[in-house]
Amino acid sequence: MLHLVFVLLCAALASPVALAQTIYPLDRAEILSGARFDLKVEMPEDAADADAAAAPVEITINGRPATDVLGRAPLTVPNEDGNRHTAVWLRDATLTAPGTYRVVARRGAISAEVTWEVFETPPARARNVILFVADGLSNAHRVAARILSKGIRQGRYGGELAIDDMPHMALVSTAGTDSIITDSANSASAYTTGHKTCTAAIGVYCARNTSADGHPKVELLSTLARRLQGKAVGVVTNTEIQDATPAAFYAHTRDRRAYARITEMLFEAAPEVILGGGSASFLPAPTGRRTDNVDYLARFEVAGYRLVATGSDMTKAAADPATRRLLGLFNTGNMDGALDRRQLKKGTVSRFPEQPDLVEQVQSAIALLERTPQGFVLLVESGMIDKYAHALDWERSVFDTIMLDNAVAAAKAWAAPRNDTLIVVVPDHTHPVSIIGTYDDSRPGTTLREKLGIYQHAGFPAYAAPDADGYPPSIDVGRRLAFTFSAYPDHCDAGRPFLANPNKPGDEQTCAAPGAARRIGNLPTRATSGVHSGEDVILTATGPGADQFRGRIDNTRVFRALATALGLGVAR
Repeated sequence: MLHLVFVLLCAALASPVALAQTIYPLDRAEILSGARFDLKVEMPEDAADADAAAAPVEITINGRPATDVLGRAPLTVPNEDGNRHTAVWLRDATLTAPGTYRVVARRGAISAEVTWEVFETPPARARNVILFVADGLSNAHRVAARILSKGIRQGRYGGELAIDDMPHMALVSTAGTDSIITDSANSASAYTTGHKTCTAAIGVYCARNTSADGHPKVELLSTLARRLQGKAVGVVTNTEIQDATPAAFYAHTRDRRAYARITEMLFEAAPEVILGGGSASFLPAPTGRRTDNVDYLARFEVAGYRLVATGSDMTKAAADPATRRLLGLFNTGNMDGALDRRQLKKGTVSRFPEQPDLVEQVQSAIALLERTPQGFVLLVESGMIDKYAHALDWERSVFDTIMLDNAVAAAKAWAAPRNDTLIVVVPDHTHPVSIIGTYDDSRPGTTLREKLGIYQHAGFPAYAAPDADGYPPSIDVGRRLAFTFSAYPDHCDAGRPFLANPNKPGDEQTCAAPGAARRIGNLPTRATSGVHSGEDVILTATGPGADQFRGRIDNTRVFRALATALGLGVAR
């Protein structure tokens, strides 16, 4: 976890919450008909007014007692977790009739009110959904990937990216319930639940509970698709499988850092396909990170999973009709990106030389999942785009953007003759990055600023023609993109690719490079990496149901569109 993010998350989880009456789900929540959610009301307990504190909490829904509407009596918990509030719970509630619901909670003179919309869906248009989450992908990443992989001459690109060559597009706003700037946990959670939440939370609303597992839950897309339609589920990433975005497809927790517990949730959720990094959180110390002495690899194997650790074994296992469940873990931590695996052989490639490409992971996942007659939902994350952007290492980010594009192309090729699969490509948030020109070693001067060409002096970069997969043979060229970050810690900028290893901002070796410029950061002084930004992200989609994406939408509407395409809210 990046240092600044870690510090901020610790502060968010530890800081006291002002005691005000609150209802979860929050105001303006959109709830899928028949989906399960936890109704929770929190009322402050005033020690100075014992009579008020002893009064019951009354909850009505459209003027009727909640017990009558939801069919069960809620549970009241005085002084929950010692936090001086009364909690009223009704877990796994459902509402099936579409419409507007006014929810009011009262205790004495204190009251709270929210309005929910319950929506149903028409019958299914799609049998399968493939959701590509391009973690941290910004428009500059797209443009740079297009330049490197397709070329540009006289102002025209040599081709289209697969992620751009899709008939439907929308701008997606990503703010959470606590901030205009989101992290991957609450943004991915919006895609998988249809509900906004706060920083570091996955599949839950952020209440006053002490336990990370105790917060109000919302049913996930994967759970709904399996429970209501018997679909298979796949989770594919090149980060640790417990990282925020993949975890949002199967976990419920207030603390995205709780990798050991999230691994347990993965076991409980039991997706048919699990592919990524993060084996250390499956194994007890000293081999792994677990402190409970439980070997979760062994547990998965007993549960019928075929375990693989290399790309070739993954491909063979997926092609074997006898394989019903597949767990592939290819690194103890995050997997290495395309630039290191294909060209530089840095990072952890020497320790894990047979890590698969994201394209191979997607093809293997589809090969296994398509055997389920009811169809499947598949999450694919290209997560290292974000990790490298945090490290101000744009070349690695863009190589992984090209890899994402190849994976999307493979999925589109598989889906094209079928016309039953909705494919959506969407970032969870952006980074503050821009292309402002080119750095040209042949320009006069010795400083980085003197090497920068802008406007007509930028010309075009000198990357050689790409190979068949869209990767240029070298990123270390004399005239290269000036790809800049606008939010950064103190660091040195050499304007050159990091060939020795993935970048670590503040590395003094970078400062020693010829022409390197020392940048005084514009982030808080404790920051050691770049941060996310709050701009809308670009979503593209194809397949049945893709026509729902247009204009500007909130990130919760991605879930709604997926649920609508699958017909998950059809009256039963």
